[in-house]
Amino acid sequence: MSDILNKHSRRNFLQSTATLGLATTVPWSVSSAQSRRVASVGLQLYSLRNEMSRDFAGTLARVAELGFKEMEFAGYMRNSPGQVRSMLDANGLTSPAAHIQLQAIRDNLAGEIEAAQTLGQKYIVVPSLPGNERTLADYHRHAETLNRAGETCKAAGLKMGYHNHDFEFAIVEGQRPYDILMEETDPELVAMELDLFWIVTAGVDPVEYINKYPGRFAMLHVKDRDAQGRMVDVGRGTIKFAELFSRVDTGGFEHYFIEHDNPGNGLVSVAYSIYTVRNLRF
Repeated sequence: MSDILNKHSRRNFLQSTATLGLATTVPWSVSSAQSRRVASVGLQLYSLRNEMSRDFAGTLARVAELGFKEMEFAGYMRNSPGQVRSMLDANGLTSPAAHIQLQAIRDNLAGEIEAAQTLGQKYIVVPSLPGNERTLADYHRHAETLNRAGETCKAAGLKMGYHNHDFEFAIVEGQRPYDILMEETDPELVAMELDLFWIVTAGVDPVEYINKYPGRFAMLHVKDRDAQGRMVDVGRGTIKFAELFSRVDTGGFEHYFIEHDNPGNGLVSVAYSIYTVRNLRF
C-alpha cells in the first residue's frame, strides 16, 4: 500500500482499497435493519503516528478522503495549534479531543486549554497513568487531580476526560481502581473514554460498566480483539460493536474513535476499520 500511496493519486488510493477485499471480507452479519448508525466516524491518530511523522498534512488529507470526520490527536509533531487547525479546516475535519499526558496537565494546563480552544476541541483526555502511580492512594489523588483540572476546563468551556487501559481493572486490595475514578470524579467535570479492547482484555464486560455508570462514557475507542487476545482491525475480531453501540442512550456516547495501537500498515488498517464501522447498524 505504501507503494500505491507514493506512485498514485489520492483518488487511486481510495479506489485501491477494493484490493484489500473490503467488499467481501467485512462481516455483513453486523448490518441489520436497525435504523441507527455512526454518522461521524473518528480516528485516534496514534494509529498513524508513523505516517504522521513523515507527512502530517498529507496523512490528514488521506484519512479525510477515507471518510473520517473527527480527529483525536496524540501529539502535534512540532506543528502549532494554529497550523493544525488550518489543516483540519482545509480537509473538512474537526478535532473533538486530544490525548494529553498527565504531567502536562499538572505542569501546563493553561497552555493545553489554549491549544484545545484553538483547535475547537471539547475534551482534554488523560491517556494513561505512570507505572509508579497506581496504588489505591494514587487513584484517589488522580481523581482529585481530574476534578481540579475539570473545574479549570469547565470555566474555559472544555471538559476533562480519562482513557482506560486494562491495568485499572486489576483488583487491588479488594477494589477495582477504575471504580475509584468513576465514583470520585464529578460527572459534570470529567468524562470517560472507554477503550473497548483494553476493558475486554481485562476480562470485564464493557456493558457491565455502561450499565453501572450510565451517561459517563462520552467517547469510545473502537478497537477489536481476536480470540487469541491480539489487537486487530475493527471487524476482524470478536467484539460485538453493534450490540455495544446500541446502548448509546445509556452510555452517553458522543464520539467513536477507531484505533489500532500497532497496525502492520496504518492506512490499510484504518481503511478496513472505517468500512466496518460505517456499515454497522444498531
